[in-house]
Amino acid sequence: MAAAAASRARPQRAGWAGVPRGFGGLREPPRRCGDGMRALRRVGGAAGSSPGVARCLGGLPVRGCGIPPGREGLQSCRAVEVPAGLTGRKEPAAAALPTMSQPIPVQITVLNAQDLKTLKSNLLSTLVRVEYNGAVLGESPKTHVLPDGTAEYDFSTSFECSPDGPNSLDILVQKPLLLTLLEVSGKDKKKPEKITPLAQAVVDLLPLLQGVRSLKVLAPLYAVPASPSRLYPEATAGLEVTVSSKELLLSATQFSSGNLMSITLEAAYSVPEAFTPDAQQNYMVCLQIPAADEKELLLLFKNGILKADGEKEPLPRPKNWPLGPILAPDALNIPESFIVGGPYEDEDGELNKSEDREFRIQAESTRRVVWDTEIRCFLDAAAVAVLQMRIAERRHWPVELCRMSIASGGKGKASKLDKRDEDKQIAFHGVAYVNMMHLLCPGVKQIRGAFRVFNYQDSEVFQKTKVQYSIFRDRRSQLSLGKERLGTSPGSKAAPNKAPKEEKDCNATQYSEAGTFLVMEIKLDKPLVPKRLREELVQRVKELIPPRPALPPQVEGAKKVVEDYHKRVTSVAVAILREYHELFGKQLLDRGVMDHETMEEQKRQLNYELNTSGKYFAFKEQLKYSVVRIVREKYLKTTAFETKEELQAFLSELYVYLVDHMHMALNKLLSGEDVSPAPPPHTTKKQLLLFAHEAEANRDLKLASLFHKQRIARDQRSIQAWLDYGAFCLLYEDATKALECFQQAVCLDPQCIQSLLLCGIVSVKLRNYEDAEIFFEDACCLEPSSIIAWTIAGLFYELQNNYIQAERSFREAKKLLRAQLEEERRMLEAAEGDGKKPSSPSRDPEKFPDGSADKPPEVVEGVTSKEEATAVQEAPEAPEPQPPPCTIFMKTVEFLKKFNAIRFVHKALAHELLSLQGGPTCAYYLAMAWTYRLREDFPRCEECLREAVRIDPLNPNVWAQKGHLCYLQRDFDQAKDCYERVISFVEDAEDLHFVYLRLGSIYLDEKEYGRAKHIFLLACDNSASCLTWLGVGIACYRLEEMLEAEDALSEANALNNTNAEVWGYLALICLQGGRQLEAEQCYKYTVKLGLRNDALLQEIRDAQHRFGFGDPSL
Repeated sequence: MAAAAASRARPQRAGWAGVPRGFGGLREPPRRCGDGMRALRRVGGAAGSSPGVARCLGGLPVRGCGIPPGREGLQSCRAVEVPAGLTGRKEPAAAALPTMSQPIPVQITVLNAQDLKTLKSNLLSTLVRVEYNGAVLGESPKTHVLPDGTAEYDFSTSFECSPDGPNSLDILVQKPLLLTLLEVSGKDKKKPEKITPLAQAVVDLLPLLQGVRSLKVLAPLYAVPASPSRLYPEATAGLEVTVSSKELLLSATQFSSGNLMSITLEAAYSVPEAFTPDAQQNYMVCLQIPAADEKELLLLFKNGILKADGEKEPLPRPKNWPLGPILAPDALNIPESFIVGGPYEDEDGELNKSEDREFRIQAESTRRVVWDTEIRCFLDAAAVAVLQMRIAERRHWPVELCRMSIASGGKGKASKLDKRDEDKQIAFHGVAYVNMMHLLCPGVKQIRGAFRVFNYQDSEVFQKTKVQYSIFRDRRSQLSLGKERLGTSPGSKAAPNKAPKEEKDCNATQYSEAGTFLVMEIKLDKPLVPKRLREELVQRVKELIPPRPALPPQVEGAKKVVEDYHKRVTSVAVAILREYHELFGKQLLDRGVMDHETMEEQKRQLNYELNTSGKYFAFKEQLKYSVVRIVREKYLKTTAFETKEELQAFLSELYVYLVDHMHMALNKLLSGEDVSPAPPPHTTKKQLLLFAHEAEANRDLKLASLFHKQRIARDQRSIQAWLDYGAFCLLYEDATKALECFQQAVCLDPQCIQSLLLCGIVSVKLRNYEDAEIFFEDACCLEPSSIIAWTIAGLFYELQNNYIQAERSFREAKKLLRAQLEEERRMLEAAEGDGKKPSSPSRDPEKFPDGSADKPPEVVEGVTSKEEATAVQEAPEAPEPQPPPCTIFMKTVEFLKKFNAIRFVHKALAHELLSLQGGPTCAYYLAMAWTYRLREDFPRCEECLREAVRIDPLNPNVWAQKGHLCYLQRDFDQAKDCYERVISFVEDAEDLHFVYLRLGSIYLDEKEYGRAKHIFLLACDNSASCLTWLGVGIACYRLEEMLEAEDALSEANALNNTNAEVWGYLALICLQGGRQLEAEQCYKYTVKLGLRNDALLQEIRDAQHRFGFGDPSL
């Protein structure tokens, strides 16, 4: 408004229709011609025309100007305008960029315009004005518009790029070239031509720094609001422009070694109420970027727009060039550069917690100052090194904010007042502290977030940032503020040549009271700390894992080779029998018995006949090929033996194998029927894992280790078998062996996320922190969508006190979890829309492609006990409880529990406790109780379970854990009550198998054999094992159901024939049945396997004495 009024008050030159000088939006008052000539000397030949053309600056007649009035004088006078800040002030030094020995001219050529008719249908003549950095470089001649909407200009101008001039490399990075299209029209010869701005276009000059010497662009034209072209919003007009330099501004090496930084200031929210929409106020933000040689690059954001309460800013919205007001506001938008926003939780700054969400939403729709401006700067290699060093030293970066008054155009005391204002305290001087440490994390190129604005106090700024000066107060001369004043009240006086005394500013305190915060983004073209490449991580992992001999390949032809050997043996045997019949006939022996002498004589004659006839050699050659194939295919021996001992050992093993299979082939031939092969194992790999868990629960660690080893021997290529054995070793303080198991899993599949994470966890336990970081980083790089991988990596970085990296890892995990939950919610809504019964979203840990997580047991229906049935009937019908909110830490805890990583479980639970709003959940207390139970800290375990029962008394897992605790404390009555409550629930507990086992054993001890039999049969139906069938057999034996007892014990023996207690009860059953031989055999295995149940052993001996047999020593 003020600018418009000033424009109306000034006498206008004929033919300009009131358009002020400089279509770049400059509103400079007329200057003396001498000032303009001094500015021209600094600019040099920037106008790109002869010295006679560019003589005077400004659009009004000035004293001392020799340019004649009229059209010719106007053309010459408006050739160059002085940008704000050129006169009397020095531009910021371009310290961040390489110095150039000589200025480099940059030439701009406006070739033509296209589709001008879309701007205005009756457009006849136009010209183009070229401006850069506030200076008019020149105008093209008037050109007629052809009927197809094109206009040929072929107009060239130039400016010089030099570090000491106004157009340094810093300016080239920040500001674009501004082109203004003007319409030239006139009604008759008596009146001068009328020139009206129609549209503006911008050209980005950044490619000139990226190794390009010449670029050609079609810059779109944006209509001026007051022009007739605003009637054509679908205008597609554009200017074809070429920009070139005689030599490269930066070499390829200089550009690749440097870095391009872009800083976007979006807005200041929740500003003080004292901020009013006054045209005389300018809201500014400034920060400094360190450069080489201890210099600073000052970045100033001006012309913030104060917006009142209303709708929040739209997203996405374009970023603006740092040009200030221009005639076509749409031309301020940077092409293909937008502010997209995002969830508050993903930001790097402050106010990104869930409790800040409501305040942020409210602040975005209230009073705010909006810039939406991006400023770029290029840092050379030295500046990048300084930036890294200062970020590491200072951590926080000060960003200053203030409100400045725009000086009026009065004379007299104005200059004196301005000088006094420079010594006064700055109005609304605030500062935000931006944590730049995120940029030192590997691979991080961007930080964005909200940062609180505090009162500017020197002591606080120095304490946090080590900066001892204020940009607005101490370095204002480098900012080129023009008409803006820093003071608030021109009447106050201050002592000259003295620094202002630090005191509390009543205006500045309003930032803290209002809760003001800045939202800004800092983006780099390349990360300061490069992230390791996937190939490098794979190579490092290979170096960490020692080489192991390759596992013997699974050969499908081995079985076929053995069958061929059997056929050859059979063929040779038939041929030898034929030879025997030819020598001795087929007469039958007397009573089928042959004396020894006759047999030896026939054998000698047969050997003589075979050797003399050459048939023995022929038979040997027939078998030779089959034996060679067995050696190659079955034993995989293809190379020579290193020692004779090794050769003899192999020959002995081969001889035994060949003789055994020869007997099998001969028995098959003589009996006339197939010899049954060795029976397959009765147990599966899953059953072996269950047996190992049972042995762990009974504290029989040696037996548990044996089952794990059997599982691996069954299939040495099973990754899950190695992981389970490693988890067993990790739990019982054998971390080195655990690491070997996990490394073997990595060898089998280098892309197994579980294996890499577990290798990292064990490396932390062994204090190999560098190795652990490699494993965690490789896991996150291999599977970027893994919530568990990012969370465990965050826990590790926290152990290393690398809180910035930990925060970024947690934030990435939370972002992935939100996306996963949103996808599950969408699928549920789709299922409900289709009329299908939706399944509840899974809260289990993410499923890995090579994992084999156990499925939950089936629901067991039917309870025979009257007490249990009554308990079920009397249970009140409660509404289904809502599942607790799923968090990244609880998902990680469920994964870590499977592999006994107790230390990481504790750290994850600590974060879970801090992140929950309504206090700890039942799942939290259950996980804590699990860790204390493993460490045999029973009092703390009991406290956690008490809280879990209070939170969720209908959770079967809570009562199962409480029952296990009581069982370990040998409080069997309380344990029985808990277990009976568990099996009365409709929903099964996670470890229902052990609930059945321990409840059945309690019933056996209490001689409730009927209940024990029922419980053990439920266990067999759920997941059969040797112990479940043993329980059934004991209960049936005590109930004198001998046939059922023997069948159950036979099943138990088939699953595990090394259980001494099973052999003991089989011995008792054989004694009861009078089977002496079987009783002695069973007793022999009972003693051989070391029965440790003294009561059972005494019962067997009493029965042996009573029946008089069963012990061979009797």
